[in-house]
Amino acid sequence: MTIDDLILRLSAVLDPLESGEGTATPLRSDFDLNPEMRPTRSYALKQAAVLIPIIARETGPTVLLTRRADALNSHTGQVAFPGGRLDPGEGAVQAALREADEEVGLDPARVRLIGLSDRYETGSRFCVTPVVGVIQPPFDLALNADEVAETFETPWDFLMDVANHRRDSMTWNGAERWYWAMPWDDDGTERYIWGATAGMIRSLQQKLAATPEMMV
Repeated sequence: MTIDDLILRLSAVLDPLESGEGTATPLRSDFDLNPEMRPTRSYALKQAAVLIPIIARETGPTVLLTRRADALNSHTGQVAFPGGRLDPGEGAVQAALREADEEVGLDPARVRLIGLSDRYETGSRFCVTPVVGVIQPPFDLALNADEVAETFETPWDFLMDVANHRRDSMTWNGAERWYWAMPWDDDGTERYIWGATAGMIRSLQQKLAATPEMMV
């Protein structure tokens, strides 16, 4: 599939960019695999956004991911998309582009915005809006060492292949908690893509798989 074909497929299933303004009910969550842990929500979710940056490599599209800095107070060293909490007055698209610029130095002007994937609720009480965009090489990055240890790219085809999606678990508060994981062997370095990041990738794959051309 060429990058132009992929953009057409994504444009057909993603929500319009303007729907990122305001709040909405998340359709996916950390609780999808753990329904017994789903809280009875009596609080407002904090709003956040991430950029899912698809790189239009000649050898096939890849997805740019980050490994969070080891000195952070939370989610230390975990694989993530560039993103974070919305600032006052921001919409999801603005926040995703701003955070990508602040975290990895990705120029917002280099991102061709395509649409929004399903909002995702995390166990930490965030509602995350995934903003999907395409970047044409070459491009430059400048990592913020306080937030990001490194970036890497994982092939789109690998992430979209359900054979690479597995259910892993951990013990959390004395109970077994399940989550999606997509371990990627990056030339001998294992990239453990898991949790909310893997959940959002899985959600995007499922949106695409709902159309006949992308059935897997």
